[in-house]
Amino acid sequence: MKKLSLVFAIVLLFNLPLYAQLNLDTASSIKNNPAIYSLIVVKNNKTLCKKYFNGYNAQSLFNDQSLTKSICSILIGIAINKGYISSVDEKLAAIFPILKNDPDKRKQTITIRQVMNQASGLAHENLENLGGYLSLPNPSEYVLKAPLVDEPGKEWHYNNAATHLLSVILTKTTHMDTRAFAQKNLFGPLGITKFEWAKMRDGYYDGCGLLSIRLSSGDMLKFGQLLLNNGKYNGRQIVPAKWVNLLFNPDVFYQATWGFPQSTYGLCYYHFNYKGVAVTYGMGWGGQFLVMIPAKQAIMVINQNTADANAIKQSINFTNRIFPMLFKLVD
Repeated sequence: MKKLSLVFAIVLLFNLPLYAQLNLDTASSIKNNPAIYSLIVVKNNKTLCKKYFNGYNAQSLFNDQSLTKSICSILIGIAINKGYISSVDEKLAAIFPILKNDPDKRKQTITIRQVMNQASGLAHENLENLGGYLSLPNPSEYVLKAPLVDEPGKEWHYNNAATHLLSVILTKTTHMDTRAFAQKNLFGPLGITKFEWAKMRDGYYDGCGLLSIRLSSGDMLKFGQLLLNNGKYNGRQIVPAKWVNLLFNPDVFYQATWGFPQSTYGLCYYHFNYKGVAVTYGMGWGGQFLVMIPAKQAIMVINQNTADANAIKQSINFTNRIFPMLFKLVD
């Protein structure tokens, strides 16, 4: 009884979340788990949990995999707001004239929205031979020239190769490379100065996450704070509120085949309901998650090992075991 009272006293003294202190440190899904590198939970701008594991720390840059798509999605919204892109329904053919001469006229109907929804119908990489795609001298041109695999807009098929085009679109329309555009219009205003971003062999910064952007977990958290605050950060409107609303409430979406159960996908973000509460999230291979729960004003960030051997298992460990604990923490 005395030990339990002491725990309560410490929790009250340091204003620590009781659930986090009594459970997260000892949970079998987290404790001694060599795959987990970082875990941050924030509610109402108050940090409830901020932990680093296996030798990593707040300065570590993590391989964010397909969270790169979620960041590119924000950049597309900024580019639309600044007039570089007419709308999310702008045709790719207006940006890539090569499509106007393609014998398959369906390619002229493909929109930026369809690319962001994983429903462009464009050729995709072979997941069993990613090296083959990554070694192409011009991967973006290859995707545009290759035969369609689906009717544009009809089927959801996760497509890294097509999503990389978002970076090419940003570069061609803004006349700035994607990294420079991000630094000026997103990373700089968020105070993000330390990051790595690799280029594909076509000379464009990776837009899909196969080579990935690398950020600290604390900086990844800032994107969640930005979106939950309707595009504002430190009182400055960085992303138009209209675009933020569309990211949380896409008017066109598709059923996803992985992630949390019954997730839908639109504009490079996933959505599902947990115990009647709407959750929006970005996800990367190996269990990289940026989770936002608007009704709770809560954000969760986790970075994990990206090695293929246990990547799927790590994602499932988060969705099935860790997330329910974190939800209780912010509920």
